[in-house]
Amino acid sequence: MGMTISEKILAAHAGVEEVQAGDLINAKVDVVLSNDITGPVAIQEFRKLGVEKVFDKEKVVIIPDHFAPAKDIKSAEQCKVIRDFAREQDLTHYYEVGQMGIEHCLLPEKGIVAPGDLVIGADSHTTTYGALGAFATGVGSTDVAAAMATGEVWLRVPETIKVVLKGKPQNPWVVGKDVILSLIGRIGVDGALYQAMEFAGEGLKYLSMDSRFTIANMAIEAGAKNAIMAFDELTRDYVVGRVHKPYVYYHSDPDAYYVQEIEMDLGSLKPQVAFPHLPSNTRDIDQVGDVAIDQVVIGSCTNGRMEDMRTAAKVLKGRKVHPYIRLIVIPGTQEIYQKCIKEGIVDTVIEAGGVFSTPTCGPCLGGYMGILAKGERAVTTTNRNFVGRMGHPESEVYLASPAIAAASAIKGKICSPENL
Repeated sequence: MGMTISEKILAAHAGVEEVQAGDLINAKVDVVLSNDITGPVAIQEFRKLGVEKVFDKEKVVIIPDHFAPAKDIKSAEQCKVIRDFAREQDLTHYYEVGQMGIEHCLLPEKGIVAPGDLVIGADSHTTTYGALGAFATGVGSTDVAAAMATGEVWLRVPETIKVVLKGKPQNPWVVGKDVILSLIGRIGVDGALYQAMEFAGEGLKYLSMDSRFTIANMAIEAGAKNAIMAFDELTRDYVVGRVHKPYVYYHSDPDAYYVQEIEMDLGSLKPQVAFPHLPSNTRDIDQVGDVAIDQVVIGSCTNGRMEDMRTAAKVLKGRKVHPYIRLIVIPGTQEIYQKCIKEGIVDTVIEAGGVFSTPTCGPCLGGYMGILAKGERAVTTTNRNFVGRMGHPESEVYLASPAIAAASAIKGKICSPENL
């Protein structure tokens, strides 16, 4: 029997000819990632192993992005732990404030992750890199510590769900965020538990790389072990000039086994909104009703990329944010920030009445830069809307695309740009 893309990558990194779903393997990793929240724990566990040096200073990546720039003494201490470790280990890929970005935006941008790579990260949204054709998954800090020491990780080969995207989006505002929200709404937050989600079909060619990153990023919200997409011309165009190491790209065999196949028609898809308190609680934009809001956040590892910034600016241009709405726009990296300056996007946001921030994960996890008070509602392009995710446990978080978020900031309630 043939193998899926995920199985081929795992077999190659385990040094065997083939693997099947359910196999237990030890595999060599190409990238080991942690941040200012998970990094200190991983470093502590690494010390316990009695190992003095990481297995490869080129392959261990640490990014201070969740509470950086440091919001308080505790976060400053967290950042100091990873900074000191990066200096001690002479890590190639440590990026300080001023150079850093949100990790899952920064690593692809810097060419650190390549097609065919095996990537583990002490962050659940490490699944993002599947958009490049890499097997990327989130693990615990103890696993990251072991991988930093040995260069290997223990994994169970996941079964694969094939998601076949058909047709071309007909609604001009439909993007990757709507695809993944709709899918999660169909299968639930545990619909792909410890399974690979392989996205395929003719519809994929109509989704930009930024949209693909968004889809792969939120696969974890359906419980997926990883998301994966086959290498194509869009992938090639993205990695050329970024990735400077050798890489291998894979395609699934015609006789590969899939535990389930799901078809999605992009032509009939409408912009989606996930209501509190689960990403699966989705509705079409025309079924939202009258939902007044207090805050809008556009950014995060899910939607802080250039396409997202441009979409938001297109909606905001020449308009004003509702007088009692807080609009916070956060680019994913410094490179994106600079492009936003050059393209006038920063001016557009500020002239509309919003605030434009340096890269940070801040508000997504309820850290800082946009905490919600009791009873407040936010529309956000982030990835989770659990109880208390962005602040008070009695606040509400609604997930949507940058277009819906920007339009909602203007209207003062959830709406589409078509309603402005």
